[in-house]
Parts: sequence; C-alpha cells; structure tokens
Amino acid sequence: MFLDRDGVLSIPEFRDGRSFAPKFLDDFVLYEDAAEGVAVLKRAGFLVIVATNQPDVGAGLVPRETVEAMHERLSKWTEIDDIEVSYETREQDVGRRKPAPGMLLDAAKKWEIDLSASYMVGDRSSDVECGFHAGCHSVFIDRHYSVEPIPEKQIATVSSLAEAVGVIVSHSGKSTPDAARFI
Repeated sequence: MFLDRDGVLSIPEFRDGRSFAPKFLDDFVLYEDAAEGVAVLKRAGFLVIVATNQPDVGAGLVPRETVEAMHERLSKWTEIDDIEVSYETREQDVGRRKPAPGMLLDAAKKWEIDLSASYMVGDRSSDVECGFHAGCHSVFIDRHYSVEPIPEKQIATVSSLAEAVGVIVSHSGKSTPDAARFI
C-alpha cells in the first residue's frame, strides 16, 4: 500500500488552482481522516508506505532537514511503516520521481512487496501513473485542482482518504470490522 503525502495525508498549500507542499514545519498539518485511514489499512493487513516527490529540496527552496522533520511528525501521528522520498526536480530526476515508478520499485525490493496486489493512492495524475507503471492498482483522490490533468488509469476516483480506504478494503477483500464504515 502506497500513499502520496501532500493532498492525501497532509493538507497542501493551494495557489492558482494547484497544490504545493508546505515549506515550513508549522504549516505541515494532516487531514482529519489521515491517522484513522492509515490505522484501518494497517489493521486490514497492509504495509503502508508513503511515496512523495519533494522537489523544493532539489530546487533549493526548502531545506532537506525541514522535510525530514515533517516526516518525523508524520511517523508519530500515523502508523506508516516507511517513507520513500524523491528530492529531485524534473530536470534532476533519476527515475524515482513520480510518475516514474522508482520509489515503489525500491520499496518493493526492500519490503518484499507484491506490487500486483498493492495500491497507490494519490491526488495527481503523476501518482496514478506511478502506480500503473509499477503494476499497482491506483486510486485517485480528486481534490478538484483546476490546473491538474485528470488521470484515467485508476480503479476508482474518490474525494477523500476515507473513501479510498473503503475502495481498497472492498477491492482487496481484506475487510476488518472497523473497515465496514469506510465501505
């Protein structure tokens, strides 16, 4: 199970119809369904790994230490198992930056994950494409960004992580008693 960070777990900054990762630690805030959604996925037996592009680091706009502090908070606030990060800009990409599947492929090797039985949840077409190229099922959280293209290779389009969890639990057959309210 792979989750994008900004727009799925954490609330991004919105400007001109697009979403952007927060630049300051104090601005790093989770959606209210993030911790519970991750917890339900864990109880359903999923390994939960965050896969996130953070190109502001590669561009010199945000210190790597700030992003790492955000990830420490994310690890404290949720039951995620790991975080894969691409700090590269498009120009610096070496195959890990979404939509390339590198982060998912690396995590699959590290954790011995069957990608064909895995899911990628994201709020951008690059997340859906990443999951597709890695051989995962993708779920798109539509946050209604006016500038972003709408993906086409997802198994479902939803409006929140809670809805994505319901789709995944139902699709995978890994139901738990508390997951029933998400379906």
